[in-house]
Amino acid sequence: MNKTILIVDDEEDILDLMDYTLSSAGYDTITCIDTSNVRDILDEEDISLILMDRNLPGVEGSLFIQSLRNEGYSHPVIYISAKDLSDDIVEGFERGGDDYITKPFKINELKARVTAMIRRTSKTQDIIKYKDIIYNDSNKSFTIDGSVIKLTNLESDLFLEFIKNPNILLTRDVLLQRVWGDTQNRQAKTVNVAIKRLKEHIDPKGEKNYIQAIRGEGYIFC
Repeated sequence: MNKTILIVDDEEDILDLMDYTLSSAGYDTITCIDTSNVRDILDEEDISLILMDRNLPGVEGSLFIQSLRNEGYSHPVIYISAKDLSDDIVEGFERGGDDYITKPFKINELKARVTAMIRRTSKTQDIIKYKDIIYNDSNKSFTIDGSVIKLTNLESDLFLEFIKNPNILLTRDVLLQRVWGDTQNRQAKTVNVAIKRLKEHIDPKGEKNYIQAIRGEGYIFC
């Protein structure tokens, strides 16, 4: 699966240049001219890296990233900015940036820094955030709306499989293979019962409908 990069820059020529360069390098890209839809994109898409300008309409890019960090978003960030003073760069790092490229930049440098960042950060993902759900790998915990959810090991493995594959149909056989590691000696009913128990823990009032059953097919987490 290709890595997806979110590019945020209000200069459309630079936005188009980065989009073309990274798409040509084999990455999937999503582009924005402001931050109005960024949170929705991060919640709905599997974003591997954010390229963030700092001079954006209505908001300073590094302050926006700082607010994302405070909300639990842990996506790696490279600033692409004309703010090139030492103090500016230090400020960017202090506000949650992982790397900094100053404008104007060289195409080869952009590709090299993006590749290095994705290689380094894709090895482990300590925190996964989807909508109001946060998974912390360091202590294997799930929180929903800030409350810790107590799950069995099986339920945790099942929930994590869904969180890693949002909006994707997962058949019962796929879930048996990935979660139980066995499709020969277990029946589809095993999956149905486990998902019913999981839903009782993560959505006891049945209001959020995280996991939707597709008759005859499997389940979608959305």
